[in-house]
Amino acid sequence: MKFDLHTHHVRCGHANGTIEDYILAGIDAGLSVIGISDHSPYFYHQEDQPWPGIAMARSDFANYVNEVLRLKEKYAGRIEVLLGMESDYFADHAEAYREAYKGVPFDYLIGSVHQVSGVSIFNRNRWKNLDEAGHINEKKSYYELIKQSARSGMFDILGHIDAMKGYYPAFSDIPAHEHIDDTLRTIAECDVSIEINTSGSTKDVGGWYPSDAILERALHFGVNVTFGSDAHIPSRVGDEWELVAKRLKEIGFEHWVFYRQRQQVIVPL
Repeated sequence: MKFDLHTHHVRCGHANGTIEDYILAGIDAGLSVIGISDHSPYFYHQEDQPWPGIAMARSDFANYVNEVLRLKEKYAGRIEVLLGMESDYFADHAEAYREAYKGVPFDYLIGSVHQVSGVSIFNRNRWKNLDEAGHINEKKSYYELIKQSARSGMFDILGHIDAMKGYYPAFSDIPAHEHIDDTLRTIAECDVSIEINTSGSTKDVGGWYPSDAILERALHFGVNVTFGSDAHIPSRVGDEWELVAKRLKEIGFEHWVFYRQRQQVIVPL
């Protein structure tokens, strides 16, 4: 069974295409299941849409949910459409997000850390003029937030857990292995999954999130994995799914998962 749980669309301001475009692309790619998971609004912010190029307006959230539910019905029998969201995780504002999601019939929520100390994880400048201790502290802070997101109980999946390497490939070489292991141990204890996200191939790092080394450690700690292309254009839906499945088998995984009505569905590899 072929699935993709991480897709975006035009509402977020930095993706192309409608939700229906991604569903049709999923059908063309041979998917049985497609999850729609656009970026969450900034629910804590006083403005409706403080950063239009990053996330949808808070006032458009209900429209997003209703459109996915409508298309779920429209395409039933051709492809299973799941209602998801890639939710920012801000430790100081977690309750605002938790409140916003109450009563919404999500199939799953992806929790992603996009900022550390108020700076985007994709900002190359954060690494300038830092000594080795500074590099380690940045990486440690990132994984501390990911660990907190796992413990929050809000999420089914944690998104791109080494995406800080996207525009700074040297991130992977910063020595902080014990922090990664502690994070993976926590993720397993909380029964949250991590995604293999193929959008890293579109950035400087040129590879998937997370690295094979992290996936090997994830298997060791008993962390479940899922798949997400993180498509921001319809043509990337399901991108490299077969290659990821092959690599997971080589590492030693026997299954991966997706979610329906917040319940885990196991898919053999």
